[in-house]
Amino acid sequence: MKKTVSVLLAGAVLAGALAGCGNNNGGNAQQPSGEEGGSTAFKIGGTGPLTGGDAIYGNAVKNAAQIAVDEINALGGIQFELNMQDDEGDPEKAANAYNKLKDWGMQLSLVSVTTKPAEATSVNHNEDRIFGLTPSASSMAVTEGKDNVYQMCFTDPGQGTASADYIAEQGLGEKIAIIYKNDDTYSTGIYEKFVAEAEAKGLNIVSTGTFTTSSQTDFNVQLSEAKNAGADLVFLPIYYTPASLILNQANTMGYMPKFFGVDGMDGILTVKNFDTSLAEGVMLLTPFNADAEDEKTQNFVQKYQELYGDVPNQFAADAYDCVYAYYQALTNAGATPDMSAEELCDLMIEQFSTMTFDGLTGEGMTWTDGQVSKSPKGMVIQNGAYVGM
Repeated sequence: MKKTVSVLLAGAVLAGALAGCGNNNGGNAQQPSGEEGGSTAFKIGGTGPLTGGDAIYGNAVKNAAQIAVDEINALGGIQFELNMQDDEGDPEKAANAYNKLKDWGMQLSLVSVTTKPAEATSVNHNEDRIFGLTPSASSMAVTEGKDNVYQMCFTDPGQGTASADYIAEQGLGEKIAIIYKNDDTYSTGIYEKFVAEAEAKGLNIVSTGTFTTSSQTDFNVQLSEAKNAGADLVFLPIYYTPASLILNQANTMGYMPKFFGVDGMDGILTVKNFDTSLAEGVMLLTPFNADAEDEKTQNFVQKYQELYGDVPNQFAADAYDCVYAYYQALTNAGATPDMSAEELCDLMIEQFSTMTFDGLTGEGMTWTDGQVSKSPKGMVIQNGAYVGM
């Protein structure tokens, strides 16, 4: 029988009263104690790039997860400790960080923020029987063959298919160019499925450009090829930092096609020193809209801005949902923090494979083989804000 607990509303009501509760101390864990001095909290760990070029993603996850932890702890029932370790977006460093979390006594996990580290640490989670729920590592390899690793984010193939379907159904472009990052599993996974679905839908792809981590500052060649091919829509299955450079360089060369992105582009309006007017008209599929008017979203966004001085992106929203999904699953299972990680793993598998969850990034979410089922939202940037398409 599927169970749903309305936990987000309770957390949202507390948002105004908890403005001083955030923990901003890097990877340090918050440690509630019981009457006799022993820990009475479930230990949640995770790794992510808290420093380096991808730190904007890791810190979004860490900050939002901490907000959820503080809200839940304030309810006075189930308690959490959160420990996020820096992996700098590197698989080897993520493995070392995972071992630190295991030594700390991690019982539940947010796995890793980015795909390559998550592919590495998900193997450890499976071998050690520690349940993992990643907010943002979207590769199929993260969950495949692992009954105890789940995703809160869309999978890469799912985004590729959905993007091609949406562009075709809405008639958004007659000639389509693609610019993707060929040394990034996230980007290539979306690209490959997009191309297959685009062919099935009769979309006309006239240009394909690639870049790598070492070349993600100059996109003039890729944009020139797209422009010369007459592309009226450019599909960007990439994160928002390189996307902001592409928009800037396209503007400089006087190239003004439609731009269509995926969930990794959510947050482009927060890039430092980026002229947000260049993102006007950019379309993307994302599970979260920080400008949504529902009470849950507004309370979360307000709290995040008060604590961290920034607008939360979908990485943050998915992380917030991860903690609340754990809260629901633990509540449903009657779990207690004195249980071992292996005992909790069995309970979480049972719960996540049967329960329905309502969160910031979707309502009626369910999981099959670790992959989440929820509907993406089509957004367009207008007047510096996201508007539903």
